[in-house]
Amino acid sequence: MNYFHGTTEFQIEQSCAVTLGKFDGVHLGHQKLMRHIKSMEGKQVISVVFALNSHSGNLILTEKEQKNIVEKMGISCLIQCPFIPEISGMEPEQFVKEILVERLHAKYIAVGTDFHFGRGRTGDVNTLEKLQQKFGFQLDIIPKERLGEREISSTYVREALSAGDMPLAHKLLGRPYFVSGIVMHGRKIGRTLGMPTVNLIPPPEKLLPPDGVYVSKTLVDGTIYPGITNIGCKPTVGEVFRGVETYLFDVDMDLYGTEIVTELLLFERTEQKFASLEELKSQMQRDISFGREYFGG
Repeated sequence: MNYFHGTTEFQIEQSCAVTLGKFDGVHLGHQKLMRHIKSMEGKQVISVVFALNSHSGNLILTEKEQKNIVEKMGISCLIQCPFIPEISGMEPEQFVKEILVERLHAKYIAVGTDFHFGRGRTGDVNTLEKLQQKFGFQLDIIPKERLGEREISSTYVREALSAGDMPLAHKLLGRPYFVSGIVMHGRKIGRTLGMPTVNLIPPPEKLLPPDGVYVSKTLVDGTIYPGITNIGCKPTVGEVFRGVETYLFDVDMDLYGTEIVTELLLFERTEQKFASLEELKSQMQRDISFGREYFGG
């Protein structure tokens, strides 16, 4: 996949089918748009995802995670364009002419029904419809994906995550919600208790569900390991940062420096402070039993 990241200096030399948006969650609605432009590749165009990234907090996906998912979908090119005044301040027709037509050579444009762009979000699907004959592209307006009576959106995903409703987040995303990163050295409290864990410190902009214990699956070098994951500051041992700590069932490997992906499947309980390490150990054993029962073991 061709990839432009953190720059406004991008140029596509081939004609393309492009979809535009924030794509901050790459949820089922976003995937519908991406599958549509991917299906256009038989018409002598390449598929391009143009993601306007604001670098704000509470990201469902980091830019690296977004890239990995888009690449797995078979998209030809991802442009992660910073949402800066040079782009956001363009008048809608200027954006279409200079970005979509002159730089991307867009022959097909696919957007959702509520798509807005340009200075003050004054451009919309009606703007694109009026400009398609002038600039020689075909516009496809794609209906929203729905779950029951509600449209799937990043706002809906964030609500599910804020409530710790991981099964609902899974339905909206089409995949379990996950946290990825490099395994860091911890204080080895888990190993002291006979339950060694792996520790991630996600970037501060990554949205995490409520602090507590979750049933999880962790991908390590292509192998999936069931386990339980604690999100929070581990008050019993006095940590000062919010981390993601996972106990992998029946696994004791040196994973320091390894990149892993931990999927959060089900919320079990809130994080709590225990009076002693023995109380913590007893609760961890109950958490492990809960997790094993979830996986049928």
